[in-house]
Parts: sequence; structure tokens; C-alpha cells
Amino acid sequence: MYIVRDIFNLKYGHFRPVKALMEEARKNNMLPQKNTRVLSDFTGGAYRLIMEMGFNSLADFEKDLSTDMAKPGFQDWYKKFIEHVESGEREILKVIM
Repeated sequence: MYIVRDIFNLKYGHFRPVKALMEEARKNNMLPQKNTRVLSDFTGGAYRLIMEMGFNSLADFEKDLSTDMAKPGFQDWYKKFIEHVESGEREILKVIM
């Protein structure tokens, strides 16, 4: 099993609009529905949004990524989302226990 974390560092004061955009994306099935959590920071760097998803294989991750990005409306939604992001990174972790 693999855990993929997309970590977005948001612009100061942009958390509420991003949360609303994430709710819109979930409502419109633009995010993987199973094994997905959307988290905010509690300590550490401020104004982070973390999407954490679980996959059985890296091939499953790649398949879901291309499927989600091809969904109607995703590109328009993503353009609105990235206006609020300063930077981001991705972690891919392998579950060993």
C-alpha cells in the first residue's frame, strides 16, 4: 500500500476559499472518494492543505490521477484552486507495517 500526500502551502488568508473549493470538488466527484482525507495544519507551517490518499499500487495512483484530471470541469476548478497556492510538494510513502 502507498500513501500519497499532496501538500499545498496556501497564501495568507486564503484558507476559507480553498476549503470551499475542496468541498466543491468533492461534491462534483473530482477527488478520489475512497481512502482520501483532506487535512489542515495544526502545528508547523501555517496555511497548509494536505490531501492524503491511499493506493494499493503506484499504477493505481497514476490511473486515478489521469482519470480525475480528465473529469469535466476539473481544469477550470484547478485554475481557481491554484490562485490560492504559494507552493506545493508531493510525498509518496510506502506502508511497510
